[in-house]
Amino acid sequence: MQALLSLSRMIDAVTRFIGQSVSWLLLAAVLISAGNAVIRKVFDMSSNAWLEIQWYLYGVVFLLAAAYALLNNEHVRIDIISSSWKKRTRDWVDLVLHVIFLLPFSSLMVWLAWPWFWTSFNSGEMSPNAGGLIIWPAKLAVLAGFILLTFQAVSEVIKRAAVIAGTIDDPRPDNHADHIAEIMENH
Repeated sequence: MQALLSLSRMIDAVTRFIGQSVSWLLLAAVLISAGNAVIRKVFDMSSNAWLEIQWYLYGVVFLLAAAYALLNNEHVRIDIISSSWKKRTRDWVDLVLHVIFLLPFSSLMVWLAWPWFWTSFNSGEMSPNAGGLIIWPAKLAVLAGFILLTFQAVSEVIKRAAVIAGTIDDPRPDNHADHIAEIMENH
């Protein structure tokens, strides 16, 4: 189990680094968006490339930050239901759902995104818009995002299994949900 936990720590470190690094792309996207709007209004000029780079940047942030959200337990879930469960039940549900839904889905997306990206890369696929950008970097972001999410899902499965087995303390204690569960049990 210690080797798996070491692997999990390594995956978490990579995810954390990438998640924190891509946040700077939001600043670039906002500056490009503002600059494009000013140029369009002041000089009555526009470029499809500037519009496309904005959605490339937002897409990259969304795709690469998905694993970071999972790492930080900030992903979407139905808290109104799960917050009433005991922590051990939430841990088991997380483990089972990561194994039967998240891992297969993210792995499938990697499997499907690879040829989609590779075909685009090999053909030098370009945007159909005049002055648009090459397409493969956006498709590479999809592939990279799902690869990172798959690895982070593996890390989360390792950590949930270790927490359930009592091997480690929960690296992300959810005190808020525990408090709600305690209140609901007492009423």
